[in-house]
Amino acid sequence: MPASPSTARAINDRLALRLLQQEGPLTAGQLKQLTGLSRPTVADLVERLTTSGLIEMVGESGEQRRGPNARLYGIVADRAYLAALDVRLEGVSVLVSDLVGRVLAEASVPIDDDSGTGPAVEQAVALVERAAKEAGAEHLHTVCVGAPGLIDPTTGELRDTSGLPAWHRRLVAALHERLPDTRVVVENETNLAALAEQRDGAAHDRDTFVLLWLGMGIGAAVVLDGAVRRGASGGAGEVGFLPVPGTRGLPSATDCEGGFHSLAGAGAVLELARECGVLGVEGAEGSSAAEVVRWAVTGVGGSEPGAGRDAAAAATPDSAPAPNYACAARFLDTLADRLALGVASVVALLDPGCVVLGGEVGQAGGDELAVRVAERITRMSPLPAEVRPSVLGGAAVLRGALLTAQDGAQGELFG
Repeated sequence: MPASPSTARAINDRLALRLLQQEGPLTAGQLKQLTGLSRPTVADLVERLTTSGLIEMVGESGEQRRGPNARLYGIVADRAYLAALDVRLEGVSVLVSDLVGRVLAEASVPIDDDSGTGPAVEQAVALVERAAKEAGAEHLHTVCVGAPGLIDPTTGELRDTSGLPAWHRRLVAALHERLPDTRVVVENETNLAALAEQRDGAAHDRDTFVLLWLGMGIGAAVVLDGAVRRGASGGAGEVGFLPVPGTRGLPSATDCEGGFHSLAGAGAVLELARECGVLGVEGAEGSSAAEVVRWAVTGVGGSEPGAGRDAAAAATPDSAPAPNYACAARFLDTLADRLALGVASVVALLDPGCVVLGGEVGQAGGDELAVRVAERITRMSPLPAEVRPSVLGGAAVLRGALLTAQDGAQGELFG
């Protein structure tokens, strides 16, 4: 049956808004071309959306063209303000944007382990409020919180997972209390990173892939047919608990030590760097796993042994010796051996066709590390799997949180 006139108008309006989301400001002529609608229909929907306060004229298409046909229309950016949070063990980062995703304010605050739940929560909430004030946002429409841990697929709440600070769970409740008219969404940080890599990063051409998060902890995000798969309890991708050879024991229900985390977590990467001589023990102290991997990559950056040493010296702080080619290559090869154990398991179970090495460590490893892991997967698995380094690194969590907040707000306002 044909759609009723009101239904047809709603469909056309939604199509035009989606195009303005994806393409940015457009003229009526461009909307006509992209939608295939008639000129009178486009004129009606532009008037309707302008009257409703959803779009506005934001300029003209060029100096050579004047008049109604040259007017550029865009989404009303200040119709709603959004906030994205990246909650880590050691602190919180936040950014505030308008409805079209233009970042208006950014801030972060370190939170000490000894702060206590109440003071830690107050620091984080106050950070959000200060960033909103700086952005000129009197009201936040949607806040998306990216946090480590399991998200209950039924309630959407952060589950009480041992090993994570108590203030993580309390923060979400505090945001609900302090921002009663704001929609607060919480999502696993790795899932948000995968969304960002799919929209703007390494997996931009993939509907099915797995992002392996390499950071302080280890996790994976599973994206199948364009959708994030969370599992029955929200725990899909908890590969840190994956039993693998090479560890000193087995993981338990409350501790991932002995699992894949023991081979590929940040602590294990630093220990491997010491063993391989990439950095002296003294020089390695205070360095992050990502910095160590980046130094090793510069150490093998040339085609001949030692060709990357000058670059390594330039990239390495004065307090730490630059890695030589042999040490850097041994470190990256051994790290690739370890990562391949987790990647091979994911490939065998899901056949994703593509695995992104995410997080700060995956980005730091770049093609040097990704190629090494891919070579090992080719030998270990009959299933083809491309291995790519992260484009966004640790910034992917905030970017994914912003995209999630933006999608939710626009879906509600444009519905």
